Amino acid sequence: MTNQKKKSIKEMSTHKKAAVLGAEKLGDQKKKKGFLPYVAISICALLAIGAGLFLFQGNGQTSQNLSTARNAGQDAQAVSQTRVVTHPVNLFADGKAKHFEFQADNGITIKYFVLKSSDGVVRAAFDACDVCWPSGKGYYQEQDKMVCRNCGKRFASVKINVEKGGCNPAPLERRVEGDNLVIQVADILKGQTYFDFGGRG
Repeated sequence: MTNQKKKSIKEMSTHKKAAVLGAEKLGDQKKKKGFLPYVAISICALLAIGAGLFLFQGNGQTSQNLSTARNAGQDAQAVSQTRVVTHPVNLFADGKAKHFEFQADNGITIKYFVLKSSDGVVRAAFDACDVCWPSGKGYYQEQDKMVCRNCGKRFASVKINVEKGGCNPAPLERRVEGDNLVIQVADILKGQTYFDFGGRG
């Protein structure tokens, strides 16, 4: 075989190889171009699912009934966005008054207590009254009575949520739903005036 023929065969072989490799590269590019939209769609779908889960969890947290029972070992940070505060009814089965705090958005700490009275009713009242509230002392329990720490007056447990005015503990609306005592946050916030000590001399 002459050198000319060998050179010609070699050139043809090189051209074929280049053509084949070019076709492969072109095919790879087409595959990549065809694959990219699927990747983009998949990423968008994952982002959408992630956002949906985030919103769902956020709404779930907001709609939960969060208790502010410090002495019950629960979260002491009050969440004012929640519509209600709940306490398990069995927490009051022993008949002993439990004191709670709710932190309003304006920084005022609203205090209230809950007890199961001798007649078996779960009752709630602000830890203050119309007369002695400026002292900020509230009430303590002695047997079946709540006693004002400021003036010493005593109030039968069965009268909590019933009697109001004077030195009676200011009533706090509540209701029992299943195993929980439910208190509207709006009702708790009504008691802010009893705990706004900013104007005291």
